[in-house]
Amino acid sequence: MEWITDIWSWAKERETLLAWIGSLSLLTLVVSAIVAPMIIRRMPHDYFLENGENTEAIRKEHPVLRLLFLILKNLVGGILFLGGIIMLLTPGQGVLTLLIGLMMMNFPGKRRFEIWLIRLGPLNRAINWIREKGGKKPLELPD
Repeated sequence: MEWITDIWSWAKERETLLAWIGSLSLLTLVVSAIVAPMIIRRMPHDYFLENGENTEAIRKEHPVLRLLFLILKNLVGGILFLGGIIMLLTPGQGVLTLLIGLMMMNFPGKRRFEIWLIRLGPLNRAINWIREKGGKKPLELPD
């Protein structure tokens, strides 16, 4: 039972740090509860289709700006991914942050992984419920 005393004394020595981590965790929870539905509602209904309306527009963008955007997007995604791993061990929205980071990054098999994830029954129902409340069409998924 001495290990409990050791943990308690360690936490008491780092009280300010733990308060900051807890506050950041609460802020992340509130922001994600507000931002996630906004992103889901703004997502085009054909986002997961290869021949969607917006696919060609993205491909025709200026190549240098597109490259800079991809680098920045992957950098932010990597930071969120690492933050999610850290938050798995500390208080916070670790799984949500980790998934957002993964979705922002580009890597082989990402598209297949996203579609597999979205096809999960409860997640698909939740996303389409949010879209319905926002007056949007349900997401179309490839066969």
